[in-house]
Amino acid sequence: MVKTAVKPGINDKLKILSRDSQYDLACACSVYDYEHRTRSENDGWIYPVTFADGRRTYLLKTLISNSCVNDCRYCPLRSSEDPRRVSVDPCRLASFFMDYRTRGMASGIFLSSGVIKSPDDTMDLINGTARILRRSGFKGYIHLKVIPGASDEAVKEAVALASAVSVNIETAGEKHFSRLSGKKKYIEDIIRPIKLISRLTSKEAPYRRVKQTTQFVVGASDETDGEIINYSWRLYRNLGLSRVYFSSYQRGLGETDLPGEKSPLSNREMLVREHRLYQADWLMRKYGFGGKEIPLDGRGNLFLDLDPKEAWARANPSFFPVKINTAEKEELLRVPGLGHVTVDSIISRRSDGARFSKLTDIGKPGKLLLKASSYIKF
Repeated sequence: MVKTAVKPGINDKLKILSRDSQYDLACACSVYDYEHRTRSENDGWIYPVTFADGRRTYLLKTLISNSCVNDCRYCPLRSSEDPRRVSVDPCRLASFFMDYRTRGMASGIFLSSGVIKSPDDTMDLINGTARILRRSGFKGYIHLKVIPGASDEAVKEAVALASAVSVNIETAGEKHFSRLSGKKKYIEDIIRPIKLISRLTSKEAPYRRVKQTTQFVVGASDETDGEIINYSWRLYRNLGLSRVYFSSYQRGLGETDLPGEKSPLSNREMLVREHRLYQADWLMRKYGFGGKEIPLDGRGNLFLDLDPKEAWARANPSFFPVKINTAEKEELLRVPGLGHVTVDSIISRRSDGARFSKLTDIGKPGKLLLKASSYIKF
């Protein structure tokens, strides 16, 4: 008797698609453990997201399809590879998510996809899923990935439907990008939609509530950290992006002649590099550092053995010691070991008349506060 192949059901498909979505971050990656992804009971990835006002939610994150016509040389789903290819219908995916939501397993959804036929064909599936959810009355968080090369009309519809959108910038500039893909065009397919979204979501625009993020694939090409930081700074300052994410290239998943395959860094060091970029990004977004202030070594990279804030402090000894009883908030935030919570406490207590004469007046002298003691004056 000839056995008929059993087609995978929605749960089996989403296990595959959720697993393959791990290469596309744009959420839930940070210096903090509470922003790291976890697996659901159905073996899918659930991603935490922290909003600007401090609220947190959890996202069901999946691809619509892991089929792809593109040739991104770092991606294990590129057209020349042969993973198990599956796709899911927008109606079934929307129904699956609403069931997840009803059971309290996720309150939002992140949708991306490999490129099926063309960017706009794929966007029709991504936007179509969001359209079904919105028409069913779902008003919660939807993050939509905009496919590189999508038309302006498809991008505009995604922005109208979503709470957040993202286009992966992938690397720092056209020169490095040409080493990663022979089909996609950096300016037309990547930068154009990023700029369009920026216009659609600016402070005066009708979709100003919608956030835009992006992601660098760190180390697939031979870009320096300085180049990535420069691009990130410009994305924040000139285009108003909400967040930049960094995904360390995973050696062995891409083509063998990629610069990342020949990197002198070990696998562990590549992950440390990603972590340092997040720390540098945090300094620019939360601590008032300019892009050109982030310290780099002689090759234009962050120091792997030193966090960027302490590296800046060591490079600027004339700034220290900071007077704990009189310094402005911006000065205190430059002190290694002092974060926003501690600095806000110092400012608040000073306004109530408190004066600090020793380290224990600030708080329990743990590792971070002991680090700060070298840079403050009582």
